[in-house]
Amino acid sequence: MHRPTFGPSPPDPASDPASDPASGPASGPAAAPASDPDPAPAPGPGPGPGRQGRGGLRSGSVFLSFVPWIVFDVIAGPSTWKLAALTALVAALVVALPDACHHAPKVLTIVGVVFFAVLCVLGLVLDRHSLVWLETYAQVLSSGVLAAVALGSLAFTPFTEQYARESTPPEVWGTPRFRRTNRLLTALWGTVFLITALLGLAALHVGSAKDWLTWVIPVILLVLAFRITRWYPEHVREQARRGR
Repeated sequence: MHRPTFGPSPPDPASDPASDPASGPASGPAAAPASDPDPAPAPGPGPGPGRQGRGGLRSGSVFLSFVPWIVFDVIAGPSTWKLAALTALVAALVVALPDACHHAPKVLTIVGVVFFAVLCVLGLVLDRHSLVWLETYAQVLSSGVLAAVALGSLAFTPFTEQYARESTPPEVWGTPRFRRTNRLLTALWGTVFLITALLGLAALHVGSAKDWLTWVIPVILLVLAFRITRWYPEHVREQARRGR
């Protein structure tokens, strides 16, 4: 749209800066305003604009990073924890491979590889009597390690932020909204892991309700944490849009 002129004749294209691409964008009220980026593009581990659609999981997703730990908890038992450790180690290596290829290791995958590798080594070098404590507390230990990693990362970089950066543009990484969202999600996961560890420890000292303490309640907590992790970033983005 051309500016109105004071004469009856149309403006000369040779003298109109808006028609000359070499003169740059037009200034003044007739110039088209620059489009502002979305102030809250997927600040959490969910997919962001221009990336994967909602519901998609990438190889480096935070959800896939939990697979080795879930495998270990499902298989581990008094007579099967060695098999569980070996299977979880293989799963951890598979999950960590894409990150290693892209030179973007995640603290959760690194800890998973190290933890399950140590368990495998202990299973090879220690005798049966020395392994009784490990057989008893293996699942409690795995949940405790996850809680320590999650809550400990709050002092540096929240572990969910490493995954969130894969689906958000760099310009939002330092924003308060992005950091606050990932701190909340990381604290949520750390709390879930800590409660799971405490429930597993309590199950070792009660005569009944072990299934509730070791399976039912932990599964409910994990499902809730997964749902909140998927919902909360979108909720924050929607709030930001309404406040524009």
